[in-house]
Amino acid sequence: MSHDTPDQPADAPRAADPAPGAAAAASADAAAAPSPEAAPAPSLAKQAPVTPPPPAPAPAPADDDLDAYVVPAGTLVAAGPGLLSRFGAEAFGTFVLVLAGIGTALYAGATGAGALAVALAFGVALLAALSAVGHVSGGHFNPAVTFGAALAGRTSWKDVLPYWLAQLLGAAAAAAVLFVVATTLPALTGQERQFFSSAANGFGEHSPIAAQTGEGFSWIGAGLVELVATAVLVGIILGATDRRAKAPAPVAIGLALAALLLVATPVTNGSLNPARSFAAAIFAEGWAWSQMWLFWAAPLLGAAIAALVYRAFAAEPVEDNLLEEDDLYVTTQDTLVVEEHRGA
Repeated sequence: MSHDTPDQPADAPRAADPAPGAAAAASADAAAAPSPEAAPAPSLAKQAPVTPPPPAPAPAPADDDLDAYVVPAGTLVAAGPGLLSRFGAEAFGTFVLVLAGIGTALYAGATGAGALAVALAFGVALLAALSAVGHVSGGHFNPAVTFGAALAGRTSWKDVLPYWLAQLLGAAAAAAVLFVVATTLPALTGQERQFFSSAANGFGEHSPIAAQTGEGFSWIGAGLVELVATAVLVGIILGATDRRAKAPAPVAIGLALAALLLVATPVTNGSLNPARSFAAAIFAEGWAWSQMWLFWAAPLLGAAIAALVYRAFAAEPVEDNLLEEDDLYVTTQDTLVVEEHRGA
């Protein structure tokens, strides 16, 4: 007996065939839907840590802003002292000058030393200070000398104010030492400022010669002698420190100061140096401050005259800062030097 399914009657209803468009869409959806077995494995590249890019380098300066050159091995190189070294040298030199000069002047009456001893004390002290530290700072020790050297083209203008400050501090320190010493003498108790006034610079009734004549030189005569004497001193300094000079500069300058002070001392007590006048006035009586202007104006004007004469008759000056000397050394290998470009 056969188990075949009986044939469907011809009139029985048949299942409708799917529309062609619907069948295509269904096939596309089935192909697009991923099966769990066919899911792709996660990419290892996407799981690796991302390294941040290195920072962008700073923009290099333009070539126009830099000057570069090579210093060959065996080259002799000069390097001058720094500002701090020169500041200290100026303060020390002025300290020595004022300590010896004013210190001698204060006790000249008691010791009978007289004007000659005072002038020599200033001159010898200047000679010694120039020999000791002149090669560091140029050996100015005097605001008028610094001003004259700058005007003559021998010193940079940017050094004028620092040098003046150093000179005033050194002079004030020396005067302070002398004043403290004077206060330890019982005979001067209560009279210390009057005692210090004997070494201050003045004119009129405070001119030294007034003690013998009853009258002193007017401000015109006092100013004239200070102006001319300072002009001569600065002229000698500029000439003695010129590269063409043959005589030892410290000796010439020290002797010149001593000789000029012998001329100026009877008239004004011999300044030729605003720092010296400033130092004495700090611990003197009030009149010394009221007459201070003359002992700045006259020496500075005298220094200016000397500088202008030097520039008029000397060759093109070299900015060598008088007695200052550069440190010299020899390079042992080729050296690349890069500097900021200096515009014209």
